[in-house]
Amino acid sequence: MTIFNLGSINIDHIYGLPHLVVAGETLAASRYEAALGGKGANQSIAIARAGGNVFHAGMIHHGDDHWLTPMVKAGVNIDAVLRSDIATGHAIVAVDDDSPNKGENQIILAPLCNQSLPATLTKGFLKHATSGDWALAQNETNLTADFLTAAKAKGLHICYSAAPFVVDITLSLLPEVDLLIVNNIEAEALCQATGKTNSALNIPHLIVTQGADGAEYYGKDGSFHIPAPVVKAVDTTGAGDTYLGYVLAQLDQDKPMREAMHLAAAAAAIQVTRHGASAAIPDITETRKSMNTDHVIGR
Repeated sequence: MTIFNLGSINIDHIYGLPHLVVAGETLAASRYEAALGGKGANQSIAIARAGGNVFHAGMIHHGDDHWLTPMVKAGVNIDAVLRSDIATGHAIVAVDDDSPNKGENQIILAPLCNQSLPATLTKGFLKHATSGDWALAQNETNLTADFLTAAKAKGLHICYSAAPFVVDITLSLLPEVDLLIVNNIEAEALCQATGKTNSALNIPHLIVTQGADGAEYYGKDGSFHIPAPVVKAVDTTGAGDTYLGYVLAQLDQDKPMREAMHLAAAAAAIQVTRHGASAAIPDITETRKSMNTDHVIGR
């Protein structure tokens, strides 16, 4: 089967800092790099490295084709990535390199052409999709609702990464969603907006990621917790995208939810021990090798 991801493509400007900046403070970065990012691009790369077949639709500035190289090398189909006169989206990513909160980040996002996708993109992108494929989207583009609604009507399974979290958009899309993946802060906001607990949201499959504390599952397979391997994180940027990509790639191959979440936890644990977002995502071979006897699938 195939995963169709309508997602953002950004250029990440990454700054390593002695601690995260507070209001009124100026800090000098100890390191800087620019790299491919965006939740959409990160998730597509994670899916591909996890062994999934993924097609990506999005938009970049017509002079920025070289930023797509990591997607191509990972095996992502980018035939539906359009070119624009508007600048490619970018993010300023501040990473704590030295304090007790080492690895934590702050991100400022400028969506730019990610918010200018033409309405015609959805129909063309889904032309070759068939019932049983997956559709994936985040809240970083302007066509999320139209795309997921059209995909649902065509019989695709729907995975929604509700970030950046916007209550109204998320609530409107819940009836379409088969798999919702949010972090604990987003889940709390969703529960407050609906007045329901996670288990009472009646989403077929809900995963709440909790960073170093693992992830909680609620849905058709019951409710359970999957722990995260203990590692020393140096950069958590893109960890959630890695997790989602691995889960979805396994579900698309009809793997059980517990197995998918265990593998995703192992991949995210590797990813946070490296600097960067998409460049730090491990492939399926490395991830499986990392899973020792204390981290047994399905336990």
